[in-house]
Amino acid sequence: MGLFDSILRQTENLIKNSANQAVKGTPGGANPAPASGGISKTVTLSALPQNAAEMRAMPEFTLSDPFTVLAFGVAALNRYATDREASKEMLNALKGPEPLTVRELQFINDRFMDGKDYITRSYFGGTSPENDYTPSVPYTVKITEQSNSRENEGYIKLYLTSSGADSIRPVTLRNKPSTGEWFLWEFDGMLSSIRIPKSTDKWA
Repeated sequence: MGLFDSILRQTENLIKNSANQAVKGTPGGANPAPASGGISKTVTLSALPQNAAEMRAMPEFTLSDPFTVLAFGVAALNRYATDREASKEMLNALKGPEPLTVRELQFINDRFMDGKDYITRSYFGGTSPENDYTPSVPYTVKITEQSNSRENEGYIKLYLTSSGADSIRPVTLRNKPSTGEWFLWEFDGMLSSIRIPKSTDKWA
């Protein structure tokens, strides 16, 4: 009986540990809340640029701060719904030495073909599913850096807060050492699905 009890306890512990991991994990590969030691920064944009020239002329624009680069990345993607060429021009400026790839362009196009132009708006302050993701002015973007965001030298993984999702969305930026500038590197996470606007939700 002693051996049986020991085996039974070990089995129960394994089941409990598995259950705990399932609770702690987030479905669909979602990202966790900011880790201990993380910091959040809100970047304010006085306006949403309509093209690359306007973007570069804005007083807030800089490539030396990854948080600011990411905020302009949101603005650039947001422009895609109304002017794809202007959006691509801005994104290429934020991509630096390596412009958008065919795969990246196809991915962006596919997401907007689904009518999900509200995804990028959800990163602006004042938005919610209830107000159809209408941002407040001036435009603000909340960005989080976690304690391990800079674990790979030359890169930083930052996280966007969407008003239509329960999890933060990852974006990786890459540094160019010769200039100290930061550029968008991996940003697929910016176009992950979120809750649909209330006006289009037949169950609302």
